[in-house]
Amino acid sequence: MRRILPVGMNPAAYTRALNAFAGVVGKPWLFNTDEDRETYLDIYAPGDEERHAPSAAVAPATTEEIQALLRIANEFKLPLWPISRGKNMGYGGAAPVMAGAVVLDLSRMTRILDVDPKLGYCELEPGVGFFQLHEYLTANKIPLWLSIPGNAWGSVIGNALERGFAASPYGEHSSNLCGLEVVLPTGDLVRTGMGAMKGAKAGPLFKFGFGPSWDQLFVQSNFGVVTRAGVWLMPEPEATATLSMGLPNPEDLGWAIDVLTPLRLNRTIEQSVGIASYMGTATVSSQRSEWYDGPGAMPDSVVQAILKKYDIGWWNFSVRLYGGEGAVAANRRTVEDAFAKHTRREFRASTWTKGQPSTPRGGAPSPGVFPLQVVNWHGGRGGHIGFSPAMPADGKLVMEQFARTRKRYAEFGQDYSATFYQNTRHVTNVNLIIYNRDDEGQTGRVRGLFDALVGDAHANGYGEYRTHISYMDKVAATFDFNGHALGRLNEKLKDALDPNGVLAPGKSGIWGSARRPRPPAKGRGK
Repeated sequence: MRRILPVGMNPAAYTRALNAFAGVVGKPWLFNTDEDRETYLDIYAPGDEERHAPSAAVAPATTEEIQALLRIANEFKLPLWPISRGKNMGYGGAAPVMAGAVVLDLSRMTRILDVDPKLGYCELEPGVGFFQLHEYLTANKIPLWLSIPGNAWGSVIGNALERGFAASPYGEHSSNLCGLEVVLPTGDLVRTGMGAMKGAKAGPLFKFGFGPSWDQLFVQSNFGVVTRAGVWLMPEPEATATLSMGLPNPEDLGWAIDVLTPLRLNRTIEQSVGIASYMGTATVSSQRSEWYDGPGAMPDSVVQAILKKYDIGWWNFSVRLYGGEGAVAANRRTVEDAFAKHTRREFRASTWTKGQPSTPRGGAPSPGVFPLQVVNWHGGRGGHIGFSPAMPADGKLVMEQFARTRKRYAEFGQDYSATFYQNTRHVTNVNLIIYNRDDEGQTGRVRGLFDALVGDAHANGYGEYRTHISYMDKVAATFDFNGHALGRLNEKLKDALDPNGVLAPGKSGIWGSARRPRPPAKGRGK
């Protein structure tokens, strides 16, 4: 694959910068061949891979090496794009927003620095993945549970920094961060919260420290490189109960959300509940050609055939309850009674108590990558991208969002696939768009669909909580209160921390004046 340098980069200066990088990390850890560059491409890119092609990658092993690399990057004005493990599938993977940036690959930083079973936390480096941490806890018989997303191939810290989530009481992963070590774009090193004190004892325990709280400013931003973090883990409960149900009709979604919301607010249910369409089962268990090979979205007759074969509902969900055996039993009755007012269907139930082996139906969650099977739906080089707005946890509004989005899928000839995650006061609507990357017509329709969904969400007052690298500017532009005041604030902070714009330019639509490819958002205060 041909090398693309950053805009305005002098080739001779670029070569000197890479030589300096190699002097810091050693030549084996500078990845500079055509094959290397392909390794860091977005493997699910819906067309136009070169738009986000890196020019090289460098893999430091220590915080000190990261500091040195950033100082060199500033000297040569060479942009770096940090990744933890590069498994941010569906959002860009390891690829940078800005073509020609050098990927700063932190996957060698795999130390588990501390685990405290009594206070329920660990301290990690960014290269530690969910599999590694789960195996460590299991092998050492540490009674702490890890909250694990569907794609567990990635980094624990990296997922939290992207606001990843999972179905567990500790499932809002960015909220589990407590105390960060961060290399700023200039190479300076800071620790946040209580960790800012020499010899601090409460760094991973008290989130806010003294003065402004900075941890969340490094989430989905390009203000620094997180090199270690405290992460809160869930103490092993005495018991769990898992209740699963399929709902037969599309319109069942609305009342189900309205039943779940008060149960989440009063903490009868302490985890995110994902209500997934039938496609969640079909796409991991089969290929589209087994059901339908015609143009446009699958017709309702095919949908009914899928429901019948797999004995599933149009919508399907599971609720898991945690705590003492008596509390779990009482909460189970509460959940069952609440749903019995709306349906005669009964939950499929399974229980687990401490000391029993863990299974998918109970006990400690285990990491896996099985959900990535969805990319085989169309055949060819499969890919997926997600459009995920956050909206009020209100059944009527959720049904309107469902109908509006499903209509858009049909308009662009895509099979509708979505999950509505009830997250207490809000619902995150993850719309999965699956495609064959070898089908140029389909990838073009996918990009058109995504643009339409961004516009629809904005028109209804909803914004994405996370997006693909190709759409970061577009999504950032929808946060337009007071002439894009938030964008202007982000840019001011970026310019103060990163005057040369070397760290992850374009991340979350934040460029800084040194790299901005467009005029800054303007507006008058009102």
